[in-house]
Amino acid sequence: MNRPEHGLVLGKFYPPHAGHHHLIRTAEAGCDRLTVLVCCATVESIPLGERVAWLREAHPNARVVGAVDDVHMDLEDEAVWSAHMAIFKAAVPERVDAVFTSERYGEELARRFGAVHIAVDQARERFPVSGTAVRADPVGNWHHLEGPVRAGLVLRVVALGAESTGTTTIAEALAARLRERGGAWALTQCVGEYGRTFSEERLRAVQAEHSTATWNDVRFTTEDFPVIAKRQNEREAAAAGVGGPVLCCDTDAFATTIWHERYMGGRNPELDPLADAIGHDLYLLTDHEGVAFDDDGLRSEAHLRPWMTGRFEEELRRTGRDYVTLRGPHHARLRRAEEAVDDLVARSWRFADPLPERH
Repeated sequence: MNRPEHGLVLGKFYPPHAGHHHLIRTAEAGCDRLTVLVCCATVESIPLGERVAWLREAHPNARVVGAVDDVHMDLEDEAVWSAHMAIFKAAVPERVDAVFTSERYGEELARRFGAVHIAVDQARERFPVSGTAVRADPVGNWHHLEGPVRAGLVLRVVALGAESTGTTTIAEALAARLRERGGAWALTQCVGEYGRTFSEERLRAVQAEHSTATWNDVRFTTEDFPVIAKRQNEREAAAAGVGGPVLCCDTDAFATTIWHERYMGGRNPELDPLADAIGHDLYLLTDHEGVAFDDDGLRSEAHLRPWMTGRFEEELRRTGRDYVTLRGPHHARLRRAEEAVDDLVARSWRFADPLPERH
């Protein structure tokens, strides 16, 4: 058989997993150019656009397109086949030379495209996984997910609070506790606070000019805060694709909006879209009560901590973000944080069933 010029891979990718990626990469190697068609029913709970974006990121050399397909599957019904093919050919109108599948209906699908069928690991021996299995147990099948899908499904937990209330301590301790669980949890990442890095660099720059300068000599501008928020988002995006089912974050761009109030005395509207650019699933608000103020050289004005705690809580409520407040000694806070994460996991990843397949 001559090498196919145009190949096609078709599926729901609900969600994409290792078997899908193997199929696509095999197809890429087996034809001159490849189209991947993502078919999504409106009853399904992962939007079509997200699946297309994940596959485009994972397979930049393939053309990935999407189509809404609300027709149930019935391999014995000619009318059903015709309805599906109308959707497929509207999305991929050009000639298809080869159809690559791991499905039992692959031969018939290829025949209706006027193409050859190339079967790839139909027994699922190389990657024993399915979309059904991933939807039923994302954590147990996390190792079958690639970076873009992990970043899309990961649950993001943010520790935030006033100065010297233990946000870094709780974020790092929670990540360590989750890693101890092993399996996919061993990959748990903790995203550090870029604002602190920025502040340290700003202090060093001031001290380079005046060796006796202290934190009280450092000045910020309103333009600094979008820079901090963008870098925080970038750090989080980098960690999301390589970590486990939960991503622990020491602050986020939303918290930066409050820090702008703290240092600049008001809001900066440029921060709002950055605060909403990444969805976060749970916030851990560290209360200031019972925590001694530790001046580590980058802190001042301990009397503002009650105000900041209050502003964080007001904005969390106003924006409808899910949060719990951590109080008491560290061990109690860590226990409460872990309980909140377990509750989050238990109520998340509720995938709607796809359309039934009729036989």
